[in-house]
Amino acid sequence: MRIDKLLANLGYGSRKEVKGLLKSGSVKVNDVVVKDAKQHVDPNKEIVTFNGEVIEYKEFIYLMMNKPPGVLSATEDHRDETVIDLLELNDQVYEPFPVGRLDKDTEGLLLLTNDGHLAHRLLSPKKHVPKTYFAVIDSEVTEEDIIAFGKGVTLDDGYVTKPGELTILKSGIRSDIELTITEGKFHQVKRMFEAVGKNVVYLKRMTMGPLPLDETLELGEYRELTDEEVELLKEYQAE
Repeated sequence: MRIDKLLANLGYGSRKEVKGLLKSGSVKVNDVVVKDAKQHVDPNKEIVTFNGEVIEYKEFIYLMMNKPPGVLSATEDHRDETVIDLLELNDQVYEPFPVGRLDKDTEGLLLLTNDGHLAHRLLSPKKHVPKTYFAVIDSEVTEEDIIAFGKGVTLDDGYVTKPGELTILKSGIRSDIELTITEGKFHQVKRMFEAVGKNVVYLKRMTMGPLPLDETLELGEYRELTDEEVELLKEYQAE
């Protein structure tokens, strides 16, 4: 990789600004000053420094966020705040994007990455990656609903969902439930309950594939996935 591209990708400035940094002698590779913007470096094998500080390079970034309500699962929007706006600048420079979407008013687990291959496989309908949600429903959820969801319900547009696993945690005037589905249709959880005459008043995604939400993350907080979690995802989506 060219040294100017490496520095620009990591947010050290535009290509033009990076060339100025190189000419100033601020950048070294293996403790040797580099001024040629076209010089190629291997950041995985060579030590690159800027003003004496080692530049950490990684090709991919993998983040877990506890998405807050009111924020869009998008990379940019001219009106509303997006999940990318919640990231630190040193994470934004890797240009991560949400793996799938959560509705604006839905909370919970959201993965962000710039690894398009992994994201594609996690979202592929052929993979049937399960996602578990906690929801509060505005009325009593019954055994009949469990049976209906287990068979698949017909949405307002005529689409019949794949079977979902519905668990009643608390039933009453307002019910707490968990629902695991293997699809990601638009507003699917809400529309599934509307199909049986009920409404979702609160929704939170708890798991995606093999990963549970890190409950230590407050709403709006995020962290990098551990190496073990990344490997778990890769092994899971490769099956």
